Amino acid sequence: MFEQYPKSRPTLPVEYAKIYKEYYLCNRGGHSPASALSQRMEAWMHRQVARDARTVHNFGATLEIGAGTLNHLRYEPYTAPYDIVEPSSYLYQSAASAAPLNSVRNVYKDIKCVPESNYYSRIISIATLEHVCELPELIARSALHLVTGGVLRAAIPSEGNILWQLAQDVSTGLEFRLRHGLDYRVLRRHDHVNRADEVEEVLRYFFSSVKCRVFGVSRCLSIYQSFTCFEPHNERARAYLSLLPSTGSSMRPRSRT
Repeated sequence: MFEQYPKSRPTLPVEYAKIYKEYYLCNRGGHSPASALSQRMEAWMHRQVARDARTVHNFGATLEIGAGTLNHLRYEPYTAPYDIVEPSSYLYQSAASAAPLNSVRNVYKDIKCVPESNYYSRIISIATLEHVCELPELIARSALHLVTGGVLRAAIPSEGNILWQLAQDVSTGLEFRLRHGLDYRVLRRHDHVNRADEVEEVLRYFFSSVKCRVFGVSRCLSIYQSFTCFEPHNERARAYLSLLPSTGSSMRPRSRT
């Protein structure tokens, strides 16, 4: 399965590429009416991912994948040690005053840069998995970085369903067109390479226990979805990674405590 991966990200037209970084920082910072509303709505995803951290403070190490502007840290003030994977350094550097980097133990550009000796009680991700062209590789490597009994918690927008599409068109999409005179769907197709159902398929392949919550009526009529994943299929993960060209799996069985 997963013949479609790694996916190819659509190239941004020149007029979009010129404003991309500035727009992304504005959007992630909630510096416009639509992005501020989006930030309030996205709080649901952060709260779902942090549900366990609100009641137990001594989990062991946490790894956040796609930490962006570090805006999730305020939902987990007692979680430590805390490592992050974030390829775009300008995002977390722009947020240093609001969420100091000294709250983060280690920063990695890619999950392949995380030492194979690092194991985590929790691996978390908020509004990231829909962006990842190499999604099965990311989830396979994440599974192999969990301690025995560890959990992967991820929240994503319901990309690919009608309610999410409508919510985007009447908020961020409308504001983007008024401000830039451009179609926001072009930008979203560049960013969101995976639908919500594709993300769930990958998670269920590499984990035997996957629980889903939705912000809405159902998966098909929702704005956001969150997944709590236990019991990774480590042999599947190693087998998948061993098939990847020139990389293979560097992960080896070892004590997971």
